[in-house]
Amino acid sequence: QVQLVESGGGRVQAGDSLTLSCAASGRTFSNYAMGWFRQAPGKEREFVAAVSRSGIITNYADSVKGRFTISRDAAKNTVYLQMNSLKPEDTAVYYCAADFLPLTIQTMAFKYDYWGQGTQVTVSS
Repeated sequence: QVQLVESGGGRVQAGDSLTLSCAASGRTFSNYAMGWFRQAPGKEREFVAAVSRSGIITNYADSVKGRFTISRDAAKNTVYLQMNSLKPEDTAVYYCAADFLPLTIQTMAFKYDYWGQGTQVTVSS
């Protein structure tokens, strides 16, 4: 089992930047592809970004492409989500997730094996 702890959420203005972190512990970090999802009130949880086990391959939702960057630091067992040019519609609880030894990086939440508790991001206009 792997434990995931997100941090870095907060309240910002539209156009601001924010970086989320997700610290992993408990298992070999390199065995997991990592993803970020978000869930706004009254909406389904949606895919935001994912990064492969090596960190080389990434995938983004169209809504964040060009504004968000996912990365991972093997030495720190941490995955990051750099969010720039934030919009009010980015307001949500952001969740980090881990997918054990995947054949490819996934965009569907049910493919992920472990989840963090979430961190709130609020963007005001």
